[in-house]
Amino acid sequence: MRFLRIGPAGAERPALLHAVDTDVAYDLSAVTPDIDGAFLAGLTPARRADLSARAEAGEFPRLPLADARVGAPVARPGKVVCIGLNYSDHAAETGQAIPAEPVVFMKASDTVVGPYDEVLIPRGSAKTDWEVELAIVIGARTRYLASVEDADAVIAGYSITNDVSEREWQLERGGTWDKGKSCETFNPMGPWLVTSDEVPDPQSLGLRLRVNGETRQDGTTANMIFDVRYVVWYLSQFMVLEPGDVVNTGTPAGVAMGTPGQPWLQPGDVMDVEIDGLGAQRLPVGKA
Repeated sequence: MRFLRIGPAGAERPALLHAVDTDVAYDLSAVTPDIDGAFLAGLTPARRADLSARAEAGEFPRLPLADARVGAPVARPGKVVCIGLNYSDHAAETGQAIPAEPVVFMKASDTVVGPYDEVLIPRGSAKTDWEVELAIVIGARTRYLASVEDADAVIAGYSITNDVSEREWQLERGGTWDKGKSCETFNPMGPWLVTSDEVPDPQSLGLRLRVNGETRQDGTTANMIFDVRYVVWYLSQFMVLEPGDVVNTGTPAGVAMGTPGQPWLQPGDVMDVEIDGLGAQRLPVGKA
C-alpha cells in the first residue's frame, strides 16, 4: 500500500493512493487523523486489507492529486536517525575509511518537508549539498532486538528522503554533524510511504538524483555497507525507536563534496530525486 498526505502544510489529509489510478487518492480522514505513529502502530496486514477493500468499495472520498500539494508521508516523526558513510563508493569519494560500525547522527525532526516543497539554502551557507537516501519508517516500538531478522517485524515501510547537508557547518565548524544537517527544509520526504510488503527486497533498489536535469547520483541499495535489517537492529541496541520514527540509511556516490569542481546548490536550482518503486521528488532551491 502507498500512503501520502495531501493539503497545505500543517493541514494535510491522510490518504491512500489508488492501486491502479495513481492520479487519485482516497481520503482516510474518517479512520485516522493523520499518517502518524499511532496509525502506523496499528497497520497490521489485516488492517491494510480492510482499508484497501473499503477504498475499492467507495467508502472513502476521492482526492484528486492534480495541482494538490503533497506533504511528507509521515506526520511529525518523533526523531530522524541517520546513518553516515553507508555506501562504499560514497566513503571512497569523500576519502574516508569504511566504518567498522554504522556512523549514527540525528537530524531535527522539523527538517522534514514535502517532496515538492522548496529547499532553503541557509543564511551564510557556502556548501549546501544533496544526498538521495532510502528512508525506513518504523511501525512498532523497537528496543534491543534479539536478531537482525527481527527487524522485518518493526518496519512499517519505506520512503525517499534527501539528506540535504551544509558541509562547512557539518565538517569544519567543530565536528558536530547535526548543525550541518538540521537546517530548516533539510529532509524532504516522500511522496509516498510504501508498506514493506510492497518492497520485498530493499537491497535491490536504484537511487538517482539530478540537479538541473544533470545526473549527479545513480546508485543502488545493493552497495550499502550495513543493510536495512542490520541498521534497525543496531540502532535498537542504543535507543528506542518508536512508530513513526524515520531512519535515513545513507547515500551513494555523487555528492558535491565528493566531486572536485562540482558546484554546490544555488538558489534557482531544481533537484529531481527518485528511488525505484517509491516515487519521485522535485525540489526547487531557494534562500532562507
